[in-house]
Parts: sequence; structure tokens; C-alpha cells
Amino acid sequence: MLSRRNFIKNTTALSSITLVAPSFTFLANDNSSQVEKWQRMMKDPVYDLLKGTPDLEQILGLFPRPQGRPAFDPRVIQTNIKKLKTVPEINTGHPFLDQSIKTSLAHIDATFQGDHPKYGMGVYSRIEHDGFPPTIIAAVDALSAWGINTRAVQLFQYWLTNFVKEDGTFDYYGPSLSEYGQMLHTAKILEKRAVGNDWLKEGFSKLDLISEYLLRLISAASKEDGLISGVPEADTRDQLGKYFHNNAWVVKGLKQWVQLCEKARFKPSTSIDIIKQMAQNLKNNTLSAIRKTWPSEPCAWWLPARTGEIDQPPYLTIVFEELKFDPSSNRFPSSRELAKGNEASYTNYRYWPELLSSDILPEEMANRLVNARLMGGGQFCGMTRFLDWLDDWTLTDYLYALWSLGRKNDFLVSLYGHIAYHQCEGHLTAYEQMSFPGDPQGSKRADYCLPCQLVAARAGRLVNKT
Repeated sequence: MLSRRNFIKNTTALSSITLVAPSFTFLANDNSSQVEKWQRMMKDPVYDLLKGTPDLEQILGLFPRPQGRPAFDPRVIQTNIKKLKTVPEINTGHPFLDQSIKTSLAHIDATFQGDHPKYGMGVYSRIEHDGFPPTIIAAVDALSAWGINTRAVQLFQYWLTNFVKEDGTFDYYGPSLSEYGQMLHTAKILEKRAVGNDWLKEGFSKLDLISEYLLRLISAASKEDGLISGVPEADTRDQLGKYFHNNAWVVKGLKQWVQLCEKARFKPSTSIDIIKQMAQNLKNNTLSAIRKTWPSEPCAWWLPARTGEIDQPPYLTIVFEELKFDPSSNRFPSSRELAKGNEASYTNYRYWPELLSSDILPEEMANRLVNARLMGGGQFCGMTRFLDWLDDWTLTDYLYALWSLGRKNDFLVSLYGHIAYHQCEGHLTAYEQMSFPGDPQGSKRADYCLPCQLVAARAGRLVNKT
């Protein structure tokens, strides 16, 4: 992991980026055709407008800003902002990014019901979404990144107590295997950031149950090729398979669990030496499977996210079946409608970013994956494309990976693009999914969700001046 100072010094293949005059403009009756062109592009068109280090103010002026209603009364958010006491002080050098970070953090208590998690509003306020693991993972990361550790501990303890079952599985309808590893990782970063470990003594038994569940899966998988088969994400919970991001995050989670136990001098149910060996074996098996699955041509952009036969799509976010929307009445396709036949979009929006953030890939392979996103129609103005629109709730995984790889300009394009065009103008509400800028159908493609709102707070911490 790079220090902030070294990261800022690094340059990448996109090392000459500054904004020049756009090659397109918005005309009153031509927005639809412009959006359709963007939807078919393989490369992010904004990169053709850049030269030198990305500039936030200029990126903000490229396109029409998203419009929509706030998820909460703006007065509530402003009151929460006034209550914030962060360590360090929020100071990125960009007032708009600072405000986005504060707004992100202020949405946590607005969204949660006391200590009880809520994924978002509208459809996402339904009780079946409360246990979605990325909600607590994002909230704890964001709070502890800014020194709001007491609240982070409260929320994490509540989640472990109420959503981890006695067999180590999560009380949620479709948890991915990657989320189990991410929960162990969350415990490790909270232990590192929060003073004292009294919370850890209380939560140890639940975390140990999670670890034991993962070790049982590894043991069962060792009877075949060593890779764990499981759910890749809630929408695609019926599409079980041996996904690389799942196995990679199991590896990272167990390694973080070992480090936590060693530091806190806790004795897990399975000995630390055995956990280390099982995690290493899974890492070796996962990397071997990836190398066998990915095409040998170094410039090929279709890098399958699992084992088995998968046809290459014409581009990552191609839509094979028409999806019906009625934004005016808040009617959007169901998760099952979205998942049907759209594995490439799910690969781009979630499976790839989580494989990158797991840190399992050697640098050459990680850079190859980033380049595949850039060449295969994976993003627009740095934001993640999903089918014919944008979906950034998983963007933090991608941003963390770019940071680790030292890809400064790619990182800034994605962070600036997100706060400019995945947050509504004025109140800065981040819907889970957004339309391309200027889409005549309107900005909103799904309801507000907290993990998307927290992208600014989590990634923005990396570029804070203190």
C-alpha cells in the first residue's frame, strides 16, 4: 500500500491528463442520440478530453449535473454535518470534495435506524435488505477512516450480534462469499483504527464463527480443484460458480483474521498455522485458475470472472434483452430481470472491482484487469457502467485498487467523475444507479443506497491533506 505522499508523486500510463475543450455538446433535442453513442463506446470518451492531472472544477463543467429529489430532508443532513467531529479535519484542498465527504458521513445516521442498518430508501428500505453486508462494511470503513471510531464500533458490534448466525453464515437472503472475507477484513481495520479492543473481546466469538465457516468451505473444496463455489452477489444468487473475487476475498479475510488474532493474542478455534496454510493453498489455487482461464493474449480485454465456459460479449455492458423503466412512478427492473443474461455487466460492476481490491493479483495481472475495464466499455467519466447506465456503489473497491497500483490519474478521474455525476446537484444524494449525463429519461435509475453515498468519504480520505 502506497503512502499518500508517494501516491501523489506517482504517474501512470495516463500521465499526461488535462482537460481540453469537449468534442461534443448538448443540444436540446440531441441528448438521446449522444447518450446512445456513449452507451456503445468501448473506451471512456472523457479520456480524450484530458491531458495532465485531472482537474475537479473542469470535470464538473463537462456535462449537465444529475437532478433528483434528496433521500432525506436536507436540513437533517446539514444538522448531522454540524455534529461531525472528524480526525483528521476534512481538508482535501477541494471545497466540493470536502462537502461531498461531509455529506457522505452525515447520511450514515440518517440512513441507519439507531444502530440498525438500512441499505437505503424506497425499495432499499425494505427489511429484507437490512442485513446486506456491504452496508455495514462501507459504514465502518468510512467512520473509522475519519476517526469516528466509537460510532463505528457501535454499529459493527450490533451487526455481528444480530446478523451472524451460529453456523457462521449471515442472516441475509443472498450474501456473496466475498462478503465473509470482507467482514473479517473490516474487523482488522477497525482494530487498527479504534483505540482499545474491548469491542473485539465481545465480537471475537462471532468473527471466529465466520472464520470457521470459510475454513469448512475450503476443506470441502479441497476434494475437487480447491476452489470454493458459491454466490457471487445477491442479484445473481442463483448463478452459483467458482468466482475468482469470492475466493480471493476469502483468502484476504482469513489472512487479516490471522493478523488480528496474533496482535490481540486471541486463540481461534482452528490454529493460526492451519488457517495460514489453508489460506495460502486457496490463494495458489485461485491464481492458477485465473491464469488458466484468462486468454493468453496480453491485450485481450475479456477476462472471465469464474471458471467454466463463458462467451465473450461484444462489449462489457451490452444489453441482450430490453428492460422496462418508468422513473416517473419509481418503477425499475427487478434484480432477477437485471441478472438474466447479463453476466458481463455484473463482472464489470462488481466481480472485477472486488478481485482487484482483494490484493491477490500480482501487479501485472491487476494492471491488466484495470486496462480491460478501460478498453472494454467498462466506464464513463471514471464511473462504473452497468448495462445502459451507471452503478457506482462498488466503486470504492476499484478506487482502492487504483490507489494501491499507483494509478493516480485513473483514481482522480473516477473519484471526480463520481462526485460530479453520481451525486445529485445541490443536495448531493447518490442514487445506487444513475443515467448517463443528460439522459432524457432523467438521472435516477434506482433508489438511494448508503454504500454509493459513502464512496466520497472512503476514497476521499486517501487524498486528504492531513
